[in-house]
Amino acid sequence: MNITDVRVRKMLKESNLKAVASITIDDDFVVHDIKVVEGEKGLFIAMPSRKAADGEYRDIAHPINSATRSNIQEIVLDAYEKVLAEEPAEEAAPAVEAEAPAEEA
Repeated sequence: MNITDVRVRKMLKESNLKAVASITIDDDFVVHDIKVVEGEKGLFIAMPSRKAADGEYRDIAHPINSATRSNIQEIVLDAYEKVLAEEPAEEAAPAVEAEAPAEEA
């Protein structure tokens, strides 16, 4: 599995939700609404989810194993860090979406 594109949209409001990302896998499949969240132990990703009838949130799409989850998290967080690094240069332009170079998963 190769992650061929990552797009990160930084959140404008200050909260634990820092950004929302989309990844493209093998130029064939896209997963939207991957959240970049600030937790007690640092940044992590939360896969897209939906609130079930019982009030619990359930992932809509998620990796099957921890190695794949770690790989996706590393790629998404790297793209988020690049968006943050570009921020001072973009003060004149209010765009908040940036495209990270494709990386192999």
